[in-house]
Amino acid sequence: MTTLSVPDMSCGHCKAAVEAALSAVPQIGAVSIDLASRTVTLSGPAPLADVLQALDRAGYPAQVV
Repeated sequence: MTTLSVPDMSCGHCKAAVEAALSAVPQIGAVSIDLASRTVTLSGPAPLADVLQALDRAGYPAQVV
């Protein structure tokens, strides 16, 4: 399991955009988003570089917590 900080994610629209970006990543696995803490928790074999790149392209740069 990997937890990412996504500081620019602050509302329902942001959450939907992050979910959409992550759903396009092959092998993403389960995604759990917590708006209050602005974090995303992932499970699955998707390469972290692919996940971070997808979020960056969507306008939500992230870093591993």
